[in-house]
Amino acid sequence: MAGTAWALLPPVIAIVLALITKEVYVSLFVGIISGALFFTNFNVIGSLETTFGLMSSKVGDNTNIIIFLIFLGMLVSLMSKSGASKAYGDWAAKSIKSKRGALAATSALGALIFVDDYFNCLTVGTVMSPVTDKHNITRAKLAYIIDATAAPVCIIAPISSWAAAVGSSMPEGSNIDGFNLFLQTIPANLYAILTIIMIIVIIALNFDFGPMKKYNASHPEGGDVLNKTDDSEIKSNGKVFDLVLPIIVLIVLCVAAMLYTGGILEGANIVDAFANCSSSLALVLGSFFTIIFVFLLYIPRKVITPGEFAESLVSGFKAMVPAILILTLAWTLGGICDADYLNAGGFVGGFVESNQISLAILPAVFFLVSLGLAFATGTSWGTFGILIPICVSVFGGTTSQLMVMTVAAILAGAVCGDHVSPISDTTILASTGANCNHLDHVSTQMPYALIVAGCCFTGYLVGGFTSNLWLALVTGIVLLLAVLFVSYMISSKKKAA
Repeated sequence: MAGTAWALLPPVIAIVLALITKEVYVSLFVGIISGALFFTNFNVIGSLETTFGLMSSKVGDNTNIIIFLIFLGMLVSLMSKSGASKAYGDWAAKSIKSKRGALAATSALGALIFVDDYFNCLTVGTVMSPVTDKHNITRAKLAYIIDATAAPVCIIAPISSWAAAVGSSMPEGSNIDGFNLFLQTIPANLYAILTIIMIIVIIALNFDFGPMKKYNASHPEGGDVLNKTDDSEIKSNGKVFDLVLPIIVLIVLCVAAMLYTGGILEGANIVDAFANCSSSLALVLGSFFTIIFVFLLYIPRKVITPGEFAESLVSGFKAMVPAILILTLAWTLGGICDADYLNAGGFVGGFVESNQISLAILPAVFFLVSLGLAFATGTSWGTFGILIPICVSVFGGTTSQLMVMTVAAILAGAVCGDHVSPISDTTILASTGANCNHLDHVSTQMPYALIVAGCCFTGYLVGGFTSNLWLALVTGIVLLLAVLFVSYMISSKKKAA
């Protein structure tokens, strides 16, 4: 069944089962087992060996991400225990006067943290949740803002882990400069640009529609926090700078660690250092030294006691266990679809290569294929790693405007599919950062993302037939604004009624 359409069935089983049962852990495991059964020709013992062997391998490959999650959970717990988060929330409630202001501040912070989407998701949620809670913004809405300003911002930021991943996706022997090609795709990455525009419009007009509107209406006071903190255990010693300063130190140290792992001390320039960095190791180093900084900041001033510091490390670890479990299962499910197992990407790539398609519709077609593959596998990096080499070979290694637009469509589709997939790591981390039920986040975000996807598809059709990426961008923007205007008018009429 490897390399056939059956390879796409395990993630589909997991996703559909999760949406029906609302039980994400069991659904992911059922998807993994079904994939392992396909791979071993329904040998039960062999499928279990495959499952747990692959799971062990995936945990090993992603150890740095797991450690970073643990360290960040510890930091969150320390800032909460000290009362710093509460102090920041009280201060922000006085400084930010409206729900619109809280959402705008959240999206602005998300745009500023553009170096890595994992870092973005968890940091923005940590900093802004006290602020959004004060204005009765639901955690599902917070998770959407976090998710929509993570990967979409990173994929159009020249200095980010995503830019490095795209640049490294060029096939061997290609004379194309991957980083230069990435720069050219930025104005044609319709999903990223339109998602940011959509956030701006929704915040400016202060409205929602679809499942998000229904969810907000059922939680009018924003009381949907997944794991609430026991206020009786929170001290009042912490000040605003006890939260702000560690976050600033964390950002600075993580960026510095990226430059360090990229060889900045060995003579590499800033762009090359970011392109060659180990972002996961950098996040571990940055968060570890931030914990040491917090110890030196809190303990001498008696903000918390040494015993409470140690307790917070344990509670922070415990708080990240659900996220680590979901990620482990999602990584394993994605692994069973990899080239070494069911080879879902090989099936999709072969299907695209074997079908003669008019060059004019290639951007739109590659957008849909990329979206579907990223949705099914939960990985955007893996998706464009498979499809970009195919695109380069289709265009014969020439960087025409149509080829640039097609690569941009692959990147846009990969981010969109990753954005709406329940098994995507960034979607999981956005839920974690917002402390929101994962499936609530997926179900409320999906219609917003699919509306943007429809506008992108139309834009790529227009751009493909005109070979003009700017016309593709204008078409997508105009169409999105029209849809949002109609949605706003309908929402306003319902309010008036």
